[in-house]
Amino acid sequence: MKDKQMPAHLGTSKEEYARLGLKQGQIEQWEDGMRTDGSPNTYEWWYFDAHLDDGSTVVITFFTKPIFDVKKPLSPQITFNLDRPDGTSLEKILHAPTQEFTASTKGCDVRIGSNSFTGDLHTYQIHVEIEDVVADIQLTGTVPAWRQETGHLYFGDQDQHFFAWLPSVPQGQVQATLTVGNQQQQQSSGIGYHDHNWGNISMLKLIHHWYWGRAKVGDYTVIASYITAEEEYGYQEFPIFLLARSGQILADDGRNVSFSASDIYTDDVTKKPVANDLVYTYQDNTQKYVVTFHRQQDIVRQKFVDALQGIKAWGARLAGMDGAYLRFTGEVKIERYDEKMVESRQDEAIWELMYFGHVH
Repeated sequence: MKDKQMPAHLGTSKEEYARLGLKQGQIEQWEDGMRTDGSPNTYEWWYFDAHLDDGSTVVITFFTKPIFDVKKPLSPQITFNLDRPDGTSLEKILHAPTQEFTASTKGCDVRIGSNSFTGDLHTYQIHVEIEDVVADIQLTGTVPAWRQETGHLYFGDQDQHFFAWLPSVPQGQVQATLTVGNQQQQQSSGIGYHDHNWGNISMLKLIHHWYWGRAKVGDYTVIASYITAEEEYGYQEFPIFLLARSGQILADDGRNVSFSASDIYTDDVTKKPVANDLVYTYQDNTQKYVVTFHRQQDIVRQKFVDALQGIKAWGARLAGMDGAYLRFTGEVKIERYDEKMVESRQDEAIWELMYFGHVH
């Protein structure tokens, strides 16, 4: 442990709201527009995922640059992941020239070559063309845009570094048209999600690891995350939690959340500890909910260094780069308590473990 432990906190004060130009409990369209300038050490991405009715999952992300190499200037890329219920997976990555990237600061309007990610906090259109894959997505929100307080985690004595997160569509209806190779065009519907992330220094320097997941369970929507800061910040923990029902927010104060991870094993690809079970317990003066994620299948297991090539990969290994990303599907259960359990529902979910740091 270093001699001096640095502070880290979630921005909640009136001064922080004012400095960011935000309104408490109200999201405006510009918040989903570009929030960085693409300069070295900044990064930004717009993320979408969906569970389709045929059992497939789709994940699409537009990046200003690879998140493990943020020192470079603007270097746009898109990732596309399609996982079928039969266990087959498809991953595509598009790297585009800087001049093919544009993004509005007034709202979500991101374009990378012939690809686009646009929307207004309620309705979004995503178009992707990568090699032999064409995807057209429409996402229509059923739960309003939300953020926990300012959505900014600040790090350092002067709050000089930050990581920010905006769930622009915590849940929505999806219409998807997918064409892969010479296969027939496929049209599907499902349930989707979109969020937006950005910051001004490599997350590897701030965050040790996080779990993040989202799900629709009957008429409930849940977003649950647990972020652990790096050693320099005392491994400080940040619970982030949203529970809504029929489009109305029931619980969203992370201070009322306790978290546990159990049945932990070491993943044989990434060598990271992974929990088979995650439990988020929300309890305030009037209500108690328990949300449990149970892992059933891995759909992504990737070491960051494997995404680099040539001398960068060699340099990263020499420097001890140890980050990894894992994405899971499984079962999520929501239990509601009134002295005793009065309701229990379960469904499928998608969640992730982002592990930047070294294993303790």
